[in-house]
Amino acid sequence: MESTQESLFEQAMARYQNGAPAAELLDDFITITEAAPRQSAGWTCLAWLQLLCDQPEAALRSARTAVKLNPQDPQARINLSLAMLETKSKGVRDQIEMVQQVLAMAPDVGQELQASIADGFQRRPGWPALTKVKNWLEL
Repeated sequence: MESTQESLFEQAMARYQNGAPAAELLDDFITITEAAPRQSAGWTCLAWLQLLCDQPEAALRSARTAVKLNPQDPQARINLSLAMLETKSKGVRDQIEMVQQVLAMAPDVGQELQASIADGFQRRPGWPALTKVKNWLEL
């Protein structure tokens, strides 16, 4: 069963990377998180897709779950920051500071985050919350 979930995750990620619209992948990642609720990567991806599809409340719940499962994941914290900005929730600064700490200890992660941010702007041009996060992180 675990390998089936990994395969579904890999297939969905490949479809995303090949340009599939975020809305087409939402159901796949909902299925992935339901089948493997302790897998933080699935929640991180689901939150990102929900943000891209302008579902900030759902993204906030998914991102909180992802951060709870893997507090060291900077992408999960960026997603949480974005969802907090879009829902006008408090605590964004704490999330940004945690990402900055991770970047200070593991600068190579910065390239992955830059790519993720570029992808976000490509899929959702002019995204105000992402612009703020990018500026705060100076990426």
